[in-house]
Amino acid sequence: MRLTDISIRQLPLPPKGQKIYFDDALPSFGCRVSQGGTRSFVVQHGYDRRLITIGRYPAVSLAKAREEAKRLLAEQALGKFRPQSIAWGTGVQQFLEHCRSKNRPRTVSDYTRLLNRHFPFGRKRISEISPQDIHRRIDRLADRPSEQHHAFVAVKIFFNWAHTRHYVDENPCTRLVRRAPAAPRERVLSSTELAAAYRTALDGNDTFSSIVALLILTGQRRGEIAALRWQWIDEPGRTINIPSSATKNKRAHSYPYGDAAAAVLERLPRTGEYLFPASRSTSRDGKPTTVFNGWGKCKTDFDRTCRVDDWRLHDLRRTFATNLAALGTPPHITERLLNHVSGTISGVAAVYNRFQYLDEMRSAVVAYEEHLAKLLEQTE
Repeated sequence: MRLTDISIRQLPLPPKGQKIYFDDALPSFGCRVSQGGTRSFVVQHGYDRRLITIGRYPAVSLAKAREEAKRLLAEQALGKFRPQSIAWGTGVQQFLEHCRSKNRPRTVSDYTRLLNRHFPFGRKRISEISPQDIHRRIDRLADRPSEQHHAFVAVKIFFNWAHTRHYVDENPCTRLVRRAPAAPRERVLSSTELAAAYRTALDGNDTFSSIVALLILTGQRRGEIAALRWQWIDEPGRTINIPSSATKNKRAHSYPYGDAAAAVLERLPRTGEYLFPASRSTSRDGKPTTVFNGWGKCKTDFDRTCRVDDWRLHDLRRTFATNLAALGTPPHITERLLNHVSGTISGVAAVYNRFQYLDEMRSAVVAYEEHLAKLLEQTE
């Protein structure tokens, strides 16, 4: 039959599954009808006669579909084979499987996070993703230059892989300007700013305030504090012991805490294994959550109270190290407290090394807590 708008609307529905009605005027071009009534234009393409979906009718007009079918068939005749692309989600899964065989687990983990978090294209075909689509997603990270750079690198590597698999004709990132990596931040809170943030954290009775208080008092990474479990807290020994599986550098980390941090821990409810459990079991994008992750809104509310401008939670870690240096703490002790240990140590030596400077670390923490207490007194 010759496909027309009238004949397409009148095509009978199959009792089950799908049926294709090919066009007499353009061989290999047809309309696929499902038992539910959906009508889509298709074309058989390539030597293996693969079926390529052009689009759904009437969102795609008959004239446009026929034009696209002619182009695809012409490419076939000229020897320009373009394999059918796949959905974004499927492509990402295949790409990550490919990476697992050649990259370090940490690299695969970073690719997984960056692609899934910043490029949620879902079932959109890889070949349909334009440079503009990528550009819009990258621009949303303008206020986070380091994350923006890493996201751009990850998606460009993904499309390089997709191009080698013939899922795309060209990498849509090629014509985009590569985002330069962010210069290392050097922001250190002044004594007045540190006191304001610390006082706000102590006065708050919410989860975020308690996390900020511990970040100020311990200098640890925010993700490692948010994921703390009660079983890692040695309260009699006033020590926190984080296993290697939960640290950024995959090295077990033990560090002491003082009276001020102990007071923060005392005020926390003990309702489960985590100090800071998630308020709900799934995030807004449907992913399961176990620990606190409401950083954005809580930080905004916190800033409104403490009135410190242009600071990030990670700046507290740099501020911690700077203050320890000012108090005369030896660099290697500060490195231990921050878990910045160089070299590879394993076995019994690793366990020994982990606790080697515990007394010196404790002295540094006590001195720092006393310094914070004085700052609060001076800024009252």
